[in-house]
Amino acid sequence: MDGTSVGIMAEVRVGVVFRPQLPPEELRETVVAADEAGIDELWLWEDCFLEGGLTSAAAALAWSERLTVGIGLMPVPLRNPAVAAMEIATLARMFPGRFVPAVGHGVLDWMAQVGARAASPMTLLREHADAVRRLLHGETVSVTGRYVNLDAVTLDWPPSQVPPLIIGARGPKTVALAGEVGDGVLLDSPLATPEYVASETARATEAAQAAGRPAPRVVTFAEIEPNVPALGDRARALIAELAAAGATTVVLQCTSQHPDPGPLIAALSDDSHPTPTSDHRRPARR
Repeated sequence: MDGTSVGIMAEVRVGVVFRPQLPPEELRETVVAADEAGIDELWLWEDCFLEGGLTSAAAALAWSERLTVGIGLMPVPLRNPAVAAMEIATLARMFPGRFVPAVGHGVLDWMAQVGARAASPMTLLREHADAVRRLLHGETVSVTGRYVNLDAVTLDWPPSQVPPLIIGARGPKTVALAGEVGDGVLLDSPLATPEYVASETARATEAAQAAGRPAPRVVTFAEIEPNVPALGDRARALIAELAAAGATTVVLQCTSQHPDPGPLIAALSDDSHPTPTSDHRRPARR
């Protein structure tokens, strides 16, 4: 890896995914391994009908010493925004600076399966994300929308350190919405080529600028096959490529056929190839 790649690696945050194809009782082992390895972030899914994202995140945060834990993502049709804000605020106060929530449409077929599919998913996501962000920032929110209706709602315990609200997106309209009303965008693995990341980073950034908002975080999920030679080198090369394209956080996930992130965590913690650093982390595996 050349000097430019090493410099990029030092700037990007690196995460791994605990896929919900693994049973929840195996989460603790993954959390401890990632924590000891010096991985920056551990991300969880909330897919129907596998594992609850907020319950898993609470356990992961409690079991770890320094990991940031993200949920990618919480489907907005399943939660009233006041309830979502209460849950997010609770974790943000208990574990300040270590929780990153992401929200999104959810898989529309699943939303229909549970009777929660919205006729206009974009309208719902816009109203929901805006309300949650305002509540987390301590505002009293009154809104009468197509889907979100709140009457003078204020959180009694808003977080003193407000977590970024990330919006999961694939299509161009949702990516732009993430830049406009969210604090960042989550791009997931089927499309996570450097070219795609670069184009969608530009799209989200342009929308944020038009709305007078800061440049968004860009969290990119990228799938990698764990049963390959030189896994650590391949993972670092992928991280460097996506970071160069605009990702601020690269989250690697193993395949559904081989979901266990253990080999990936071990490869990234190899002392001969240090993992990226951040201000609050301790040295890699002792």
